[in-house]
Amino acid sequence: MASLKEIKSRIASIQSTQKITSAMRMVASAKLHHAQSMTEKFLLYKDELEKTIDSLQLTADSSMRQKDQQGESQLSTLNSQLSTLLIPISSNSGLCGAYNSNITKATLQRIEELESQGKKVRLLPIGKKIAHDLQNKGFDCNIGYFNLLERIEKDSSFAEVTFLVEFILQLHQSGEIDHVEFLHHHFKSMGSQVIQVDNLQLTADSSMGQGARGREQGASQLSTFNSQLSTFLTEPSPEELLTILRPRLLNAQTYGFLLSSLASEHAARMMAMQTADENASELLKELRLLYNKTRQQAITNELIDIMGSQVGRR
Repeated sequence: MASLKEIKSRIASIQSTQKITSAMRMVASAKLHHAQSMTEKFLLYKDELEKTIDSLQLTADSSMRQKDQQGESQLSTLNSQLSTLLIPISSNSGLCGAYNSNITKATLQRIEELESQGKKVRLLPIGKKIAHDLQNKGFDCNIGYFNLLERIEKDSSFAEVTFLVEFILQLHQSGEIDHVEFLHHHFKSMGSQVIQVDNLQLTADSSMGQGARGREQGASQLSTFNSQLSTFLTEPSPEELLTILRPRLLNAQTYGFLLSSLASEHAARMMAMQTADENASELLKELRLLYNKTRQQAITNELIDIMGSQVGRR
């Protein structure tokens, strides 16, 4: 049985740890509320931008749309043997439960799936943890943007995202990649963050502004909007406006993926620290009970010794 001094030392150690976990939980909670606020405000802009691009795309000349789609189909045929740029997003620090390990497992699984399809995979990790894990496993990574989340959180900088999207577009225009995927945690609620793969749509079609809603929904709405083609008047032409707005939509989609990952990270860390705090409280109860039992046993033994010595004298 441990001595009273050892038990007391463990209690003091756990109390110190509990103070740290409680402080980290409060900090993560504050950062989570900030990230949620940023996300809610940004989604208003992103949704309106998507609606605008959808309207412009649907009111564009049908012959031009057909030419664009034929060109895109030819481009996709030519680029079918090119590589996919996979961008996994993790945190820069730990103590957030299985957040980072789940991203690493999903990234390795996705790499295996893409390679089984005959695709070459290029990696551009965002986050120190995923960059470190991939490098340890021998993967060649572009780590130029691994610290992007930290810079965004500090000053809410949209310019950093613009640089990333410009780099991606340069790779695509030079013919080095034909597809871009973001692998990240999608923030659903405080206790639910789901890993998902989102495509960054580099080519234009009738559903570009719809993101995850997909091309099928955009095609189904096309006939509805065709009757209203003459309603929209734009200056310059819809094609020129789409050329200007499409890069902005790519920036918005990328920024949305990063904000969702940021909120998921803080939620995971807050839940992990809350669990650690509760486990520490339970352990303290057990140790205090053990301390009291040990102390009572020591007092009982001392009384027995005193009584035994008095009997011996008689």
